[in-house]
Amino acid sequence: MTKIKIKSENKTPVKKKACETKRNQKEKTDFKGIILRFILFLQKALKKYSMDYKINAPTDGDEMIFRHADIFFSCFFNDENHCVHQSREHAMNYVYSGEMLIDDGNKITHVQKGECVFIRRDHRVTLTKKPLDGEQYCGIFLMFTRRFLREMFQRLPSDKALDNVSKVRSSVIKLPISMEIDSLFTSMTPYFNQKLRAQDDFMNLKLQEGLLALLHIDERFYPTLFDFNEPWKIDILEFMEQNYMYDFSMEDLATFTGRSLATFKRDFKKISTLTPQKWLIHKRLEAAYEKMKTGTRKVQDVYLEVGFKNPSHFATAFKKQFGVSPTAISQ
Repeated sequence: MTKIKIKSENKTPVKKKACETKRNQKEKTDFKGIILRFILFLQKALKKYSMDYKINAPTDGDEMIFRHADIFFSCFFNDENHCVHQSREHAMNYVYSGEMLIDDGNKITHVQKGECVFIRRDHRVTLTKKPLDGEQYCGIFLMFTRRFLREMFQRLPSDKALDNVSKVRSSVIKLPISMEIDSLFTSMTPYFNQKLRAQDDFMNLKLQEGLLALLHIDERFYPTLFDFNEPWKIDILEFMEQNYMYDFSMEDLATFTGRSLATFKRDFKKISTLTPQKWLIHKRLEAAYEKMKTGTRKVQDVYLEVGFKNPSHFATAFKKQFGVSPTAISQ
């Protein structure tokens, strides 16, 4: 009787299978370890970079402002900083630390650490940047120029046009906290180190990311951002009555009233026999007189409030217009 040997097909010994299972598990564990170590490395790197600007405070001043393309980085190391921002372009302003107050003439918007605002173009706002919770003010400002927006408009799908959607009306809008905005500005914290030079094409990608974040937040940003018409003309006297105390040039006044410089000068002649500069001085002096005539306001408080920079210039102009010195009125 012949014995027939039957060969086992594709039969792996139990011991060998167990070894392979352990090896696979070890490889998975090692891979997870690599990922975790990489995440830890990134976190440490971001922490190091984001602290650089705090350590390297400028020795020759109390502020640090620099620009990469159309993105501005700023830190202020004094107690408080005021500036009048003339927003000729749409912008996003993110507060990395400290606090920013934005006064648009109608309301004051508080923006704190980790918050972001949208500022419409062709508006004037007063920004106050100051420390909060022991941290100085640091912020990132994205400026969307008309040229950039035109280029982006041509790239976006044509079916994105929203003809029936109204535009954003407020001059300042606090944006909701979102993953897109948070990740965008977190990725830019290394550039607070002035020694790092960012490439313009990388910064352009950041601007695109910011633009897309706005479009996803609210559909009203689409007709607002991609409106390439010239600003509507607004009443010149009404604007100047409300803003006489600010240091606007003729070009500024023309821009904010929706006119070219030549058109502004021509339109102003129709409403006043004075030049715009003389009208502003006359208005500031009248406002100062009204503030001081009760005797409760001091000259040194009022002259800055109405828009004069120099007390002697204020006193000379006041006496010329009213025939008495400002101190005689305030007593």
